[in-house]
Order: sequence, then structure tokens, then C-alpha cells
Amino acid sequence: MSLLALERQVLREVTLEIDPGELSVVWGVRRCGRSTLLRLAAGIEAPDGGVVRFDGHDLAEDAERVLGAGIGYCQKSLPRNGSQPVLEIVMASLLAHGLPASHARSRAGEALDRAGVGDCATRTRSQLDSAETVRVALARVLALNPRLLVIDDPIAGVDVLARDGILALLRSLANDGLAVLASTTDATGLSGADRTLTLSEGRLRGPATRELAAVVELRRHAGG
Repeated sequence: MSLLALERQVLREVTLEIDPGELSVVWGVRRCGRSTLLRLAAGIEAPDGGVVRFDGHDLAEDAERVLGAGIGYCQKSLPRNGSQPVLEIVMASLLAHGLPASHARSRAGEALDRAGVGDCATRTRSQLDSAETVRVALARVLALNPRLLVIDDPIAGVDVLARDGILALLRSLANDGLAVLASTTDATGLSGADRTLTLSEGRLRGPATRELAAVVELRRHAGG
């Protein structure tokens, strides 16, 4: 059973299968369409033609239900409330989903620990460095227990010495069974990926110069 299927007329008829537990990274220069591709895959934007499906459901119809549940789209920017502690920033999405405050606090703390920034819980947004900001943004998504994590250019703007840690975190999330789809403009951002793709002139190419086109699929492990 396919988990995610992305179909667009501008792409040719080739299928790419991505299992849960796999980290896939799309490389491309700026303005090549990477961000648009990821937003389409996450259901943030609707395609001009074709259909995007997650777990067999058309995201044009179910995006509101799936986003924040099955799909976690990570926005690296955080709320600009300078006085709000990081823990409350992560809790906000859980509270919006109706989780009791005590449970939301516990899950937010666990997510911050998993993202490697548990010690930042009492800090404010302005007290975070670039890498910590990305990790907190990831914690906001992880707190919702998604099956697919989508993040656009996670190491952009991050200090060079901290980039390996961000990439290692994404690798470890995939190792835990999460499907991860990321993008990068920097070749170092491909580190640790199970599958690397290149987007150029509207064509997405993978290993052995295969072009991704009509369908992108995320499949469960056997029995999953």
C-alpha cells in the first residue's frame, strides 16, 4: 500500500519508492523548484495538474486532516514572541490538537530531548543559535508523531560546525522508522541519505540517472 504518491504533468512516468525509515534528499540550485516540490509532497500547495496522495488519500481533499498528523512539515522559523519559552512553543501545536496541558508538556519535553535541545526548554527564541532553532522547529513536528517528515534545506544558515549534527539527527530519525524527505543546495546536505535526487529543469533524477516523474511513493514495511 502506498503512503505518499505525487503525480504531476511536468514529470515523466517513473516511480520512486521510499520506505519508512528511509532518508531521501533532493539537491538543486536555488529557484529550481525544490521548495515547491516539498510543499506539494506535504500538501501545503496543490498541483496545477495531477494529484498528491498520502496513504491513498488525495491531499487536495484531506490535507487539513493529514497535516500535523501523518505528515509533519517543518518550518524552520519560530514564532516571534520573544518572551515565550521554547517548551511552550513546542506545546502550542499539541494544545491546538486538543491535548491536555499536562500531556502536551510531557510530549513537548520528550520531543525537545529527541531533537537534542532538551536543555533549551526554558530559553526564548532570541536565545537560540541557528542550529538550536532548527532543532526546536524539528521538535515541534516530532511532538505530533508524524510518519513523514518534510523539511526544506535544514542546514541553510546553520553554522558550518553544527551542520553535521543536524544531518545526523535526520539520519537517526529515519533509523527510528520515520520517513524523511529533505532538500539541500549544498552537497554536504546529502550526507547520510539513503537516496539522493537532483532537481534540474523540472526533472527529478535519482541513482543511475533515473528521472522521477509521475509518482513518488512511500511504502510501509511488509506487515506495517
